[in-house]
Amino acid sequence: MFPVNLFHTDSLLSSLIWGSIGVGCVIYGKKQTEAVPLIGGLALVAASYLVSSALWMSLVSLLLIGGMAAAKRLGY
Repeated sequence: MFPVNLFHTDSLLSSLIWGSIGVGCVIYGKKQTEAVPLIGGLALVAASYLVSSALWMSLVSLLLIGGMAAAKRLGY
């Protein structure tokens, strides 16, 4: 009925990690009323849902975190 390797443990674990970091950023951005962590956190949560490969999910998440750090450094 279902493929044998429908859910890989590495992709589930990385989705849990990056999604949790994204939720933390969303909570922080909402409480501090800052747009960069709020939008970046939403993007991290979306990436953890949309990207199925653990490697690509980690690369996308690291790029998003780097983008948030660069945006904060530039004063946004």
